[in-house]
Amino acid sequence: MAKDKILVVDDEEGVCSSLRGILEDEGFAVKTCSSGEECLRLTRKELFDLVMLDVWLPRLDGLQILEKLKAGSYPAGIIMISGHANVEMAVRATKLGAFDFIEKPLSLDKTLLVINNALRQKRLEEENRLLKAKLEDRYAIVGESDAMKKLKEQIMIAAPTNGRVMIFGENGTGKELVARAIHRSSLRASAPFVEVNCAAIPDELIESELFGHVKGSFTGAITDKVGKFEQADGGTLFLDEVGDMSYKTQSKVLRVLEEQRFERVGGGEPIEVDIRVIAATNKNLEEEIKKGNFRDDLYFRLNVIPLYVPHLRERLEDLPLLVSHFLELFSREHGQKPKQVTTEAIKQLQQYSWPGNVRELKNLVERLVIMVPSHQISREAVEMALKGRAEGEDRELYSFSSLREARHYFERELILRKLKENNFNITRAAKALQIDRTALHRRIKSLGLEPIREKPPSRDI
Repeated sequence: MAKDKILVVDDEEGVCSSLRGILEDEGFAVKTCSSGEECLRLTRKELFDLVMLDVWLPRLDGLQILEKLKAGSYPAGIIMISGHANVEMAVRATKLGAFDFIEKPLSLDKTLLVINNALRQKRLEEENRLLKAKLEDRYAIVGESDAMKKLKEQIMIAAPTNGRVMIFGENGTGKELVARAIHRSSLRASAPFVEVNCAAIPDELIESELFGHVKGSFTGAITDKVGKFEQADGGTLFLDEVGDMSYKTQSKVLRVLEEQRFERVGGGEPIEVDIRVIAATNKNLEEEIKKGNFRDDLYFRLNVIPLYVPHLRERLEDLPLLVSHFLELFSREHGQKPKQVTTEAIKQLQQYSWPGNVRELKNLVERLVIMVPSHQISREAVEMALKGRAEGEDRELYSFSSLREARHYFERELILRKLKENNFNITRAAKALQIDRTALHRRIKSLGLEPIREKPPSRDI
């Protein structure tokens, strides 16, 4: 493991010598110098983890050096040291970006404590920076087609406002990426971004999930719970698949949007919130309104700024950029050297219809990164990946001796898939399959899936 590198800057030779000996005994790599000019020269040549900087130096003093290092975005933590400190000087040093200020004569224990705290803080900041960079990479909107350029322009126009946004698009097109991009470029970027998948939460629990509840308000409410609206206070609430929200819950959400306050389930105290709501759907909400499944007043409240995310079929010219982006992302995630895709392989990918949109392409590229051993992904490798999918579908559809056998197989596989997708919750699976919960119980039993119901333990209400 590499040693943390510390630069000690002090015009007293005894201080430099003492600190060097002590810090090297503690396992640090230490360099010393006696002037501000020498400090600037060394920091231009070398990257230190920490700089210990005396205030009183000839010509350029420590505070001037501190200001220059911070103006140049030098990443080291900086600790100021002085034998003639005062409160005003310490406050100024802190405002300029010093981690801490310690006085001479230096206490060994305090000095080591401050140094270790400064290094720990630097590591945390670096980890946070890398994490943010990874998240921005994962949630990047990739594409230079006319459709995507238009979408990016609309995002930049909508983002700085507080207007509610409705994002339309098929499954897998990247509606969440658009919502996150709006939040990142908004005035609320430093506040929380809270996501709710309305399709994945049972009707019985969605009010508790959105608004929270108080202890004892219903069976199983053993503690108070903060809901998503409260978590998003000051920030952005993203209601994904809002078209799947129950009519009853729609009424309550509409009231919160109108009043900017709500009560927890079982509570009587109103809670005020300041949130921006972004919603997304893969449904035609105007058709849902005609069918009586969605409130028109909620639709008009949410659909202030409509955005449409195009299907991958509508922007196939973006496919090479997307493939390159996913290759880099997954090569890094799986610890592999970056792979390249041949021009012929790209053409093969552009001939596919992509029913699962960008999400399907992303999954395919990850599979190719893992499974293709060579540095280059060829047309043949892509053909095999796509052919394997098609042949798998053909076997499932055409290898049965009778319609009854095929129907039994398909029904069994579909129910099993929906059970898995909903963590074996019968109520949610029944809703996804659009059948009655009791009827689903009967089909599970008749298809021989009864034991599945018991693992993991049922949490049905």
